[in-house]
Amino acid sequence: MQYRTLGRTGVQVSTLALGAMNFGAIGRTTQDEATALVDAALAAGVNLIDTADMYGDGESEKMVGKAIAGRREDVVLATKASMPMGDERNHQGASRRWLVTELDNSLRRLEVDHVDLYQIHRWDPKTGDEETLSALTDLQRAGKIRYFGSSTFPAYRIVQAQWAAREHRLSRYVTEQPSYSILQRGIETHVLPVTEEYGMGVLAWSPLASGWLSGAVREGREISTNRSAVLPQRFDLTRPGNRARLEAVERLAKVADQAGLSLIQLALGFVVAHPGVTSAIIGPRTLEHLESQLAAADTVLSADVLDAIDEIVAPGTDLAPEEKHDTPPSLLDASLRRR
Repeated sequence: MQYRTLGRTGVQVSTLALGAMNFGAIGRTTQDEATALVDAALAAGVNLIDTADMYGDGESEKMVGKAIAGRREDVVLATKASMPMGDERNHQGASRRWLVTELDNSLRRLEVDHVDLYQIHRWDPKTGDEETLSALTDLQRAGKIRYFGSSTFPAYRIVQAQWAAREHRLSRYVTEQPSYSILQRGIETHVLPVTEEYGMGVLAWSPLASGWLSGAVREGREISTNRSAVLPQRFDLTRPGNRARLEAVERLAKVADQAGLSLIQLALGFVVAHPGVTSAIIGPRTLEHLESQLAAADTVLSADVLDAIDEIVAPGTDLAPEEKHDTPPSLLDASLRRR
């Protein structure tokens, strides 16, 4: 396992991080299975575990808490908030009112007295940066969080938040958690240059592109009902974007074969090869999945392999731009771009 410094914090984290989104009902993972995944990941040298309040409506946090009991200090523990937790309109967002309440909820579910990294899951356009950063700074000073970060923020919002922290003399976001894979390289255009400029750690989620780069989605192979049932449009091969992804996957598989690697090793090796990326977050449902992903722990791609990837998916290109998660709200809601 390789380790890198998380931004400018001085904290050393593994280049593969264990994502716990699939713990519980979402991934049909029992507590015993989740604990086995944590055991195996820690034994392999993984020391960063990432979860969120909304994963299974708190179920993932509860399972992570039980799995790390007795070894809390060996884990860099990260969770997130701001996404809706139920139907109550104020049980979401990045207001002081909600973050103070929900952090206590997360700590209770995790059975810990602090988290190492508390992340704003999505930018909240209804809440000002000063409000959010002030609340997070107070929670940090209270010892309930060590650091805080953002997740899936557009580049301009990352810059704005850094400016607001300096302007109001508040602590700043020290990490960003964007979606990044060979098939979704858009953040290379704006986000990664910004995070590098501000010395932020980057924890990349979906490095296997929601399973497209797992080896399970190939030409002539039936796509599992589990994938198509959860996100049917993402695997509908009648859509041009998905055909483009499948064609890229077939070409990438040949590159991996020629390099003596699995497609998973190629995909994860690519993500952590970027100098702006700290860790790639893997989200296994089974020990078999975990083992196939841990095989990439020491993968280092040569320049020739990286050049071959660039020829298949050009730098800064998203093959599925409709799946970007940092689109400004005004592009999604017509009322926000009209007087």
